[in-house]
Amino acid sequence: MSSHSTVPNSVIIVGGSLAGLMHALTLLSLPSPPKVRILERSPTALLHDQGAGVVAGNETQEFFAKYVRPGRDIAVTSPMRHYLNRKGDVMPETVNHRTQRMTSWDMLYHLLRWRVEGLESGHTKGLEADGRPGAQYDNGCTVTGVEDDPEGVRLTWMQQGHGEQSATADLIIAADGASSTIRRLLAPAVERKYVGYVAWRGTCPETELSHAAREVFIERFTFYHTEGIQILGYVIPGRDGTLEPGNRLFNWVWYCNYADGSPGHEDLMTGNDGKLHAITLPVGAMKDSVWKRQQEYAAEILPPQFAEAVRKTEQPFVQAITDMISSQNSLMDGKVLLVGDSLAGFRPHTAASTGQAAFDALTMGQWMSEEISREEYNERVLEFAQRVQRHGVDLGERSQFGRHPFNG
Repeated sequence: MSSHSTVPNSVIIVGGSLAGLMHALTLLSLPSPPKVRILERSPTALLHDQGAGVVAGNETQEFFAKYVRPGRDIAVTSPMRHYLNRKGDVMPETVNHRTQRMTSWDMLYHLLRWRVEGLESGHTKGLEADGRPGAQYDNGCTVTGVEDDPEGVRLTWMQQGHGEQSATADLIIAADGASSTIRRLLAPAVERKYVGYVAWRGTCPETELSHAAREVFIERFTFYHTEGIQILGYVIPGRDGTLEPGNRLFNWVWYCNYADGSPGHEDLMTGNDGKLHAITLPVGAMKDSVWKRQQEYAAEILPPQFAEAVRKTEQPFVQAITDMISSQNSLMDGKVLLVGDSLAGFRPHTAASTGQAAFDALTMGQWMSEEISREEYNERVLEFAQRVQRHGVDLGERSQFGRHPFNG
């Protein structure tokens, strides 16, 4: 990093998903951008979204308006949220005319890849590049070491097909998720812990829903609570990011309790290849017997509209819910930054994981532009992480182990 500038000359970003791409784009948008290299663990050229919906909160909307400027709408507007009872009737006292914006991981990822390195897809048809420099994006990279160096920070990794690699940069940004390798190497005392429940997730085309289901789901943020159970759903963009009614997807998230190490938990997280998955059971890995049993359970316990959506989902996946937060976002005398989920893994009840990535990137942009100091950057990023992480714990504990006021 030059002595007269806040902006580093070279940056390596570990993790090529949303947080990594947002930080890359922020850096590349500076008047004198650094050289940016992204190391992604996945060996495939494109990451897969698994059909995940995303609530586009204020931070996400601000980031895309400022840095991505897609020239198109990226989200479905839901002008109302409400709760159903067990029969599937809307509980009148829960109706809230609060507008929220719903998008998809797939939409955000493809637009960011386009801006960061010019990767075109169905999501970017008709959009014009803006001429800014791009980042180098390398797949199949597994970090093995990070150490201080007179010229910055030296990072070592194994790259599929290339063997061991290493490079030195002024700044390392760890955007490699809640199980961050960088954090484990530099702050091994910070642990990611399972909290006793999982999120089942899936989507189905909105056109496959019955009239009764569409009445409560379309352009609505819909919830159902009962003891130890929460399910919610909303409409998200469809294939190639289309927002056209009739071509969108209904996205649902269903929280269910499983004691750690219980037979039910181990059966759920053991894929059809016999492998026990710790955090995510990806699309295509679920045993048919497990999915059939969950669909039958949905018919017994859920309102009929949600049970229908579960029944009509073809590719479910499961995420174990965990807690993790680091007390520091800045390591190795400021040469390494933890951002997004690498700094704090939020419970998804907050709908703020993508928002955290956007907030961190926006705040870094303020620091790099010298609108705020390095100390202010650290304070703001840590305050956001700590506040929202605590809120997520409160929401999750009430939802899964307490009594929600709108239990149906």
